[in-house]
Amino acid sequence: MCPTGSVVHSATTGKPNLRSAFDVLDVDRDGKISTNDLRTSYGGFLGNSEDDVIGTMMTVADSNKDGYVEFEEFQKVLDSSRRVNVMEDVFKVMDKDGDGKVGAEDLKSYLNFAGLQADDDDVKAMIKLGRGDNDENGGVTYEAFLKILSL
Repeated sequence: MCPTGSVVHSATTGKPNLRSAFDVLDVDRDGKISTNDLRTSYGGFLGNSEDDVIGTMMTVADSNKDGYVEFEEFQKVLDSSRRVNVMEDVFKVMDKDGDGKVGAEDLKSYLNFAGLQADDDDVKAMIKLGRGDNDENGGVTYEAFLKILSL
């Protein structure tokens, strides 16, 4: 739970709610994530490298090579040691200016884009927890980003 009271993790397991994240990406609600679902979800947010990024996501996650990512495959990728690489990719997408930090606006924009409503107080609280200080406008590094996600 975020300090402002927003639920960030599953209350029963303490882990992120992967089903909610899966459902956000499963745009057509057919129970599996396709390349088209990812294109729709990211809607140009990934820029010129969108096809490459989506192709990499599918290659990593589609372990049975059927062209789709079922929930079990999605869960396996995010629960495995590969999670670090996935999180690095997410951080790089969020760090629009490439300065190695994600600021409050970047974080809020990405959370809202991912279907996770976050107000300014939530975002400032997350950044403060990640950085451990009161200057929420400076942004957070990748290590601080991981700390935020582990809360």
